[in-house]
Formats: sequence, structure tokens, C-alpha cells
Amino acid sequence: MASADLRQEMNCSICRSMYTDPVSLRCGHNFCRVCIDRTLDTQKEWTTPYNCPECRKEFRGRPSLMRNITLCNIVGSFLSTRPDQEETGIFCSYCVDSPVPAAKSCLHCEAHLCDNHLKVHSKSAEHVLCDPTTALGNRKCSVHKKILEYYCTEDSVCVCVSCRLDGEHRGHQVEMLDEASEKKKEKLRDVLQKLTTKRGETEKRVQSLQERRRERQMKTAGVKETVTAMFRDIRRQLEDLEKNVLSEISRQEQRISLSVSDLIQQLEIEKVELSGKMRHIEELCNMGDPVTVLQEPDTEDLCDTEDTERHDNQVHGAGNLDVSLISGTLHTLSDMITGINTVIHVQEAADLLLDADTAGNDIQISGDRKTVSRSHEKQSYPVTPQRFQYAQVMSTRGLSSGRHYWEVDVSKSVFWRVGVCCPSKSRRGKQSLFGDNNKSWCLKRCNDQYSVLHDRTVIQLPDNIPCDRVAMCLDYEAGRLSYYSIFDRIRHLHTVTAAFTEPLHAALWVGNGYVRMSGESPGENICPDTGDITGRGI
Repeated sequence: MASADLRQEMNCSICRSMYTDPVSLRCGHNFCRVCIDRTLDTQKEWTTPYNCPECRKEFRGRPSLMRNITLCNIVGSFLSTRPDQEETGIFCSYCVDSPVPAAKSCLHCEAHLCDNHLKVHSKSAEHVLCDPTTALGNRKCSVHKKILEYYCTEDSVCVCVSCRLDGEHRGHQVEMLDEASEKKKEKLRDVLQKLTTKRGETEKRVQSLQERRRERQMKTAGVKETVTAMFRDIRRQLEDLEKNVLSEISRQEQRISLSVSDLIQQLEIEKVELSGKMRHIEELCNMGDPVTVLQEPDTEDLCDTEDTERHDNQVHGAGNLDVSLISGTLHTLSDMITGINTVIHVQEAADLLLDADTAGNDIQISGDRKTVSRSHEKQSYPVTPQRFQYAQVMSTRGLSSGRHYWEVDVSKSVFWRVGVCCPSKSRRGKQSLFGDNNKSWCLKRCNDQYSVLHDRTVIQLPDNIPCDRVAMCLDYEAGRLSYYSIFDRIRHLHTVTAAFTEPLHAALWVGNGYVRMSGESPGENICPDTGDITGRGI
């Protein structure tokens, strides 16, 4: 019973047969696409507005038809669950006592035939049989009511024999339906191939965008981690600074308090002495014997103004704090803020590539021009004026304005120099090493010792600095180059100040292993020398 009710719900209210390509109107009622199209074509000839055949809801213009995918799937699922003989859901038009599945449909009679009625059905040529279908009307000409046998290529429409010989398609180029169908299928296959190719390209673009999104997410996560570490370090520095300042203020307070206490004690003693002198003078003033009064020593020294001025100065100077302490604290905070601005408000120099024409014969450059590694064997690079004598290289691009930031992965080497150099720097001779001339600035590591070099001037840094990557921040206009070590947190190492007059190129020297710009992993085509080989010129 439930199956019969479901079967009834899947019937079109116009053709009373199971839905074929069901579509919906805006009012929500469903019809076969062919059925509702014919109905709307009929309504077009009336003066009244279009309306739904089910609920009579009126529409201003011809309503759009939306394919009901859900209902289409339900019909398909229902038909797929029926026995093979009943999978079409179409029953014989002549078996009125009980529904019998149709085996064929006659286009001429517009009737469905079971196996028994098919045996007695007319075999004449005008009775064209086909597989069971509910869209029998679609196979006949709407004008002559004859079976559609041809396809008019000029009007792109299926026509009957009368349309071809006597109707409006007379003299037109026509083809047999099967032949025209095969041609259209061939075109559709070409379109399908193009769409398949386009879909593949679209999938590649989607994958590329997804990969780019993942890279951006990873980069964003790295920036968040960097900022978090930076502010954690700032909070630690602020806490240490606060403790130091408060400790110094407490020390000064204690010193001032002891000084004031000593001064108060001295003044109390002096007050007692003055009280005694006052009593003696009062006694002299009350004496009646003038001889005794005159024989007393002079009392002018009892009011010594110099002692009074000295005490006044001691009182005024006893309660003063050392203001240089506060000034030094403000300078420390200013340096911290400058460091924050340098790290945050910079432009990442992500396009810095190594210039292979400047590479010395003791090093190898990776294919992506990001990695420089120390080589066991001398390379046979072409001799050029730009090539360095030693195991060093500089970037192709020079930075001549703005603020820039880049990183170098130094975790695979213990002998290196990283920094910047001017293009006019000498390329040969011992003074051509980065840091040994006035045209280059660099941070150097030799085993566990770190130093900053410029024009052979060495600034020694603390030993055993944990450092996997070196970050460099360049503020060209301000003439400031800052070095940072990156390990578990960002640590400021040193800031160089200079008046830059030429473009600055990123500079790398490597004594063993390899170093890499921007911190990316080295390419597979690089086999860096990780042996413990000391570099020349250290």
C-alpha cells in the first residue's frame, strides 16, 4: 500500500504518468518538463497571465523552470528498485483489469503494449515501435501529428515527412534522426573532452591556491610565533628593568635616609650646644657686676654664618635622587621601542638571490640561488672581474632605500660571515673578505665565538649564543643594520650605525657546511660539505 502511495506521488498531474525530467514552479508544484512547457505554450496564446495548472497561482511573466534534482533522484531510485520487467514504471494501455508492464510503445497509436498485445499489434510501417516511454507526444510533429523522422539542419529542429515535403521546411537541408544524433553526439564528445581538460586545469589551480593558502597559513603561524616570542622577551626585559630600577631607588633611598639621620643627629647635638650658650649669655645679661660681664670673652663667634650655610647645603642636598637613573631607563625603553619598530615595520626582502658570477671557486651555489655550501674541490668558474677570490658571494639585488628584513639559516655551519657589502668592494686580496674593509659589515662566527666586523674593527659578542638562524633588519635611510639570533626566541645581538652611500647587497661567507638565505631547506641538487673543515681567512 505504501509503495502504491509513493508511486502515485511520483505521477505528473498533467500526463498522469511518472515524472520525466521533473521541474518546479515558484509555487512549489512539480511537473514533467515537456508537460509544463506545452501547457505554458498554450497559455501564451491567452490574454490572461501565466498560472500553475495545479494551484492556479498567477505569474507576471513566463515562470522559470527549476530542475527538481531531489525528485529526479527519487524517481530514479524508485525505478532502479523495481523488477527488470517493471523498471520503466510504464504499463500496458490495454490491460485494464490489472497493471501489466509495457514491453514497447507505439508512436503512431501513442499507446503502451505488453508482450501479449504486442503480438497482435499492427506490423505496418506507420506503426513505429520503441522502448517504453511516457514522452510519446515528443516523438510526433505538433502540426501534422506524424512521427518525427528527420532533422532540419537549417532550423535545428526535428520534423516529420510532411514538414519536409509540404511544410515550412520544404527545400531545407535535412538528415535522418540517427545520423544527426550521431553528429551531435560527436560534437558533445568534443565539448566533453574540452570540459574535462578545463576541469583538470581548474583542479590544478584549486590545488595551487590551496597550497598557497597553506603556505600563507604556515607563514602567518611563523609570524605569530615570532611576535609572541618578541613580546615575551619584551615583558621579560621590562620586568628585569623594573626590578633594577626599583632596587636602585631603594638603595638610594636607604643612603639618603642614613645621610639625613646623621645630619639630624649632628643638628641635635648642635642644638644642645646652642642652648647651653644661650643660658650662659642670659646669665651674663642678668648680672649686676659690670667687671665680670666685661671680662667674659667675645661672643661674636657663637653665631658663625659659615657653619649655618654649610648646614643649609647639607639639608638641601640630603634628599635628592639620582635623576640620571630615570634618564637611563628612558633611553633603555627607547632602544626597545626602536628594536620593535625595526622588526615589525620592515619589508621582507624575499627576492634576494645569490649572484653566481660573484661566487668564489671554493663554494657551490644551489639551483634556486638561495644556498651556498663549502666545496672540497675547486670549482672551475669563469674568470670575471666580479668574482670573489675567497669562499664568499653576494646577492644580485642591492637595497638602496626603505626598511628590509631577511634571514639566513646557519644551523649547518660553525664558520660563517653574514651581512651586507657595497658593489664597489674589492674582489681580491685578503682585505676583500667581508668585514675586513670599509665597504662591508658582517656578523662572524668562529666555532662558538661571535663578533661584529667592519673595516677590521672587531666587536666581541658573548660566546655560545644559541643560534639556528640569523635575522637582519636594514633601515637604509636611518643608517642602521641590526643582527638578531633566532633559536627558541628572538635575541638582539648588535646594531651597526653608518652613513650608507651605496646600495647594499646581502653578503655570505662560509667556512664549512652550508648556509641558506631566507631560512628555506636546501634543494636536493646540493650536497653540502658537512665535514669539520676550517675556512680560510678567519
